[in-house]
Amino acid sequence: MSDQDASPLAGDLSTEPQSRSAPEAREAERPSESWLERIIRAVGLRPAHSARDEIEDALEDPDAFTPEERRMLRNLLDLSEIRVEDVMVPRADILAVEIGWPIAEVVAAFRDSGHSRMPVYRETLDDPVGMVHIKDLMNWLTKAAETGTGLGFEKVDLSTPLEKTDLVRRVLFVPPSMPAATLLATMRESRVQMALVIDEHGGVDGLASLEDVVEIVFGEIEDEHDEDDEALIVPDGEGIFLVDGRIDLDDVEAVLGEPLAPGAVDSEVDTLGGLVFTLLGRIPRRGERVVVPGGYELDIVDADTRRVRRVRLYRPGFAPELRRMPRLRSA
Repeated sequence: MSDQDASPLAGDLSTEPQSRSAPEAREAERPSESWLERIIRAVGLRPAHSARDEIEDALEDPDAFTPEERRMLRNLLDLSEIRVEDVMVPRADILAVEIGWPIAEVVAAFRDSGHSRMPVYRETLDDPVGMVHIKDLMNWLTKAAETGTGLGFEKVDLSTPLEKTDLVRRVLFVPPSMPAATLLATMRESRVQMALVIDEHGGVDGLASLEDVVEIVFGEIEDEHDEDDEALIVPDGEGIFLVDGRIDLDDVEAVLGEPLAPGAVDSEVDTLGGLVFTLLGRIPRRGERVVVPGGYELDIVDADTRRVRRVRLYRPGFAPELRRMPRLRSA
C-alpha cells in the first residue's frame, strides 16, 4: 500500500535525523490533550471537556448514525487505546534505500515498491538518516535534465549517489508504546508523515505512516498501487468458505444461493466485515466465533484493531452450491 503524498515546508527538509535513543523517543510520547476536542470541533459538535462522553451518548441513539459512521466514531474513541506498535509495518517488511545508492537504484526502488516515500539508512536499517520522497526525486531529475529549450534526460548523471543530493528529508523517531492519537497529532504539527519506530535498544522496530494511523478510523485506504486479484471467497472444505472481510454481502449471498443474515441488519451494511461489526458492536478478536441469525457461523481467521480481514463461513451440516467466485477488481 502506498503512503499518501504531502510535502512539508522547505524548512522541514533536513538530512540530519532526530535523536533516536529510547529516552528521547519517549519524549515524543507526551499526549496531545486537545486532539479529540479538535476532531469534535471539526465535525461540528460542541467542543468541551466532555467530548468523549458526548460521542458515546450520541452512539446510544440507534438512529443518529449510519453503521459506517458508527464504526468510524467507535474507532475514533478507541484511538487512545491503540499504540504505534499495533499499526506499524514490521521491520522485516520495511522497504528502504541506502544513502550511498546511485540515483538509478533509488528510482528502481520506487518503481518496484509503488511507495511515494522510502526510509534512507546508512549501511544498516538501524542507522537511519531520513527519508526520500518520490516528488523530490522527480524534481531533481527534471532539473538535472533541463537544457534551456526543453528536457534532455540523457544528460542526467544517474550514477550520482543519493548522499550527494539534497533529497533526504527528516523522519520522526517514536517508541512503540506511543499512542496512535499522539503520533497523529505529532505528524500534523511537524508536517512529517513517516515515523520510524525505535525499540529500547535504539534499533528500528518498524515504520508507521500517516496513512496507517488514518486507516484506524476510516478503514483501509486503497490507491492505484493497491492490487489484489485473489478471490474474495473460496471453498475451504465441505460447506465451508474462506471469505475476505471486504466482500459485498450481495456477492456472498450469490455464492450461498440464499440470504446470509435475513432481517438481521439494515440495508446500509454492505460488506461482510460490516455485518460482523454490526452484530457485535465492535471489531472481533482473531479466533472469535460469531453466530449469524439464520444459521450460519463465522470464525474470525484474521482481524486487527481496525478491521475484519478474513472469515471462515459455514452452516453446520449444510453444503451450499458454489455459483460464483467474485474477485476484487484492481484499480
